[in-house]
Amino acid sequence: MLKKFFLFLFGIIVLIFVFIYGFLTFSPQFGGTHSEEDIQRYKKTGHYQDGEFFNLIETNMDMSFANIWETMKEFAEGVQNDRPSKDIPPIKITAEDIQKNDSLTKVTWFGHSAFLLEIDNKNILVDPMFGQVAAPHPWLGQPRYSKNLPIEIDEMPAIDAVIISHDHYDHLDYESIEKLKDKVSAFFVPIGVGAHFRAWGIPESKIHEMNWWDTQEYKELRMVFTPSRHFSGRGITDRNKTLWGSWIVKGKHQNIYFSGDGGYADHFKEIGEKYGPFDLALMECGQYNSKWALIHMMPEESAKGAVDLNAKVMMPVHWGAFTLALHSWTDPVVRVTKAAKSLGMPITTPQIGETFVVSDSVTYPAHRWWEAY
Repeated sequence: MLKKFFLFLFGIIVLIFVFIYGFLTFSPQFGGTHSEEDIQRYKKTGHYQDGEFFNLIETNMDMSFANIWETMKEFAEGVQNDRPSKDIPPIKITAEDIQKNDSLTKVTWFGHSAFLLEIDNKNILVDPMFGQVAAPHPWLGQPRYSKNLPIEIDEMPAIDAVIISHDHYDHLDYESIEKLKDKVSAFFVPIGVGAHFRAWGIPESKIHEMNWWDTQEYKELRMVFTPSRHFSGRGITDRNKTLWGSWIVKGKHQNIYFSGDGGYADHFKEIGEKYGPFDLALMECGQYNSKWALIHMMPEESAKGAVDLNAKVMMPVHWGAFTLALHSWTDPVVRVTKAAKSLGMPITTPQIGETFVVSDSVTYPAHRWWEAY
């Protein structure tokens, strides 16, 4: 009986390993691989060495066993108010609400770092992570705070471009891209991320891979890919195999900046000097911790970054949808609002699904809507 039990246990362990291997090997969630030709392109970027991209300044993360073990224990224990007390229903919009308008620039937030930018008769989706879990499998993450989106993907009108800041799951979602790809004319991605899109069946003609400081003119918009201080990876062995960064979308009337993810550094001031002022800066603000402060800003740094950029108004993003760190879900917006006020930086805090106009002549949304949850 004991022998049969151990044989059964061994069989279960083998099956688990076979399942994990098969999932890691064959699941499309993990994206594409990089050819030798790709790697030669990466080497010419100026920030790729020994098979990995690297930041402008040294950015080491303590990945020691002791640190990982301590972090796992903290996640297991959790924190108070780590997610809303009830579902957050978004403000609903329709395809008819997304009216192309040459004179108005509008922004609609979908939660976290996903938003719709309507500018110069163009519809731009930024980091459209519309899935319910920011992970390669539903078992591996907590669900979104909202069961629904402001508008479902199949109800959206045609999208002129999708912009991706980096390939982490909370910014690049395979299933969202699968649903969107036939609606989208062009995908603007960091160099290396194109491998994922090619693996997912996106035509090469739609993929625009860009290096830091690259500029492309697209349908009378200027798209600029600028640095951030972060990292990349979707699997166990592909850390930093693709680039990460921030984006500028400059139209005829407005100049918009999106920080992507990253720690605070001098690149904000350099970007502001080269391309500012910005009418609106969408600044990462959430999922931070002292253990990874070099790759995710604290809220006070998010406000300081907006000042460095010479932004007229800032909006905190990277919060309001998922619990991915060890702080309360409202900590980012409470702290950044206070910090922005102390720095004299105007801030807007729209509800999820609320559309607002980017203009010097409007009053930006500043609700404390999170207090209801």
